[in-house]
Amino acid sequence: MKIALIAPAWHDPLWETEKEKSIFPPLNLITLAALTPPQHEVTILDESLTHLDFNEKYDLVGISAMTALAPRAYEIADGFREKGTRVVLGGMHPSALPEEAAAHADAVVIGEAEGSWQRLLNDLENGQLRTFYRQEERPALEHMATPRRDLLQRSRYLIPDTVQTTRGCPFACSFCTVSQFFGHEFRFRPVEEVVREVQNLEGEVVAFIDDNIVGNPGYARRLFTELARLPKKIKWFSQGSLNIAKDEELLQLAAASGCIGLFIGFESLSPANLQAIGKKVNLVADYQQAIKKLHDHGIAIEGAFVFGLDEDDDSVFERTVKFAQDNRLEAAQFGILTPFPGTPLRETLEREGRITNNDWGEYTISKVVFEPKNMSAKTLQEGFNWAWQEFYSLGSISRRLGLTKRHAAILWALNLNIRKRFNHFVEKLHADSLIMPQPSLARQ
Repeated sequence: MKIALIAPAWHDPLWETEKEKSIFPPLNLITLAALTPPQHEVTILDESLTHLDFNEKYDLVGISAMTALAPRAYEIADGFREKGTRVVLGGMHPSALPEEAAAHADAVVIGEAEGSWQRLLNDLENGQLRTFYRQEERPALEHMATPRRDLLQRSRYLIPDTVQTTRGCPFACSFCTVSQFFGHEFRFRPVEEVVREVQNLEGEVVAFIDDNIVGNPGYARRLFTELARLPKKIKWFSQGSLNIAKDEELLQLAAASGCIGLFIGFESLSPANLQAIGKKVNLVADYQQAIKKLHDHGIAIEGAFVFGLDEDDDSVFERTVKFAQDNRLEAAQFGILTPFPGTPLRETLEREGRITNNDWGEYTISKVVFEPKNMSAKTLQEGFNWAWQEFYSLGSISRRLGLTKRHAAILWALNLNIRKRFNHFVEKLHADSLIMPQPSLARQ
């Protein structure tokens, strides 16, 4: 069969990339391609980089989508089905709402694809395609298929080498879809298999796309130790929890193995908020010292913060930005609390009648889709806009990064790219007649 696997493009100006370059390749799709029996021809179509031709003849089109991308995924699916092409949908959103997705597809893969994908292809060849495919047990990660990186246009990605080492997360943050999709328990790939894959990569910069690469300190120690022994030295970054700072040995091993940065979910500066969302591992009193420890080991930090939690009032924006600036975070991602399907947060807000918007295309963590508790939706949107504008102002970037910080050139390029995307986002907001923050909010 001739199969196309499609990654829909972002259409939110804060997250979309330029057509010439994208940041990461779709690791999920090239892994799916590796699971496909060799008698089938597979094409990867990353819509952020290429135009989709609905007249192209395929035996099957597979589309993976998060919630914000679901409307575009459905448009693509409907377009190909109108031409008589079979379509399968999978990923976070179709797994959370399979009945909704099934209205736009011939089949829906619920959860992880290993096993289900092969059964689906076999059923399709035999004329017995079912509507839903679901794993009975979560797949083990031993002997994972090596992603088909040969199907990518490597030069069109800023970070073409992405690797996954674990799945699942032991934390149960109420707003997060990860533990709903991958489970609350960690599963690990054998360290030697990860190291072998890394050793065979073309580049020297690797993004480990784990949701928490240090979630199991014992596994992380073994992994970092072996990475440090590689003849080809790499630089890598990933997501991790702040408790890495409590383990000096683990910090040293991370740095020695080539860690140059971690994306860390601080979420909030309010202990009550952290308790309410289930992020008990975060202790606000430890934030400053933990940041210093990571910086002392040469590890940059992109901090993630959520606005709109129940303890937040209109002072949260200035307090959070000031904290991020004072601690010289190399980057920050500010998000608006968003009740994604399948999460405990959504159940709570639905029960309280506080969800105001069910247009999945607005679920970008940059739009308010619920009624906040201690501020208006308008104040939340304006404060979010101001936080990005202030943190990525040229003065803020200069104060945080200077010129002597390790990897200064890379970090300046990252910040200027984010600044450019946010300015595009602001232009779109103005075009949509959304109001930007009042001048009195701006810190001089």
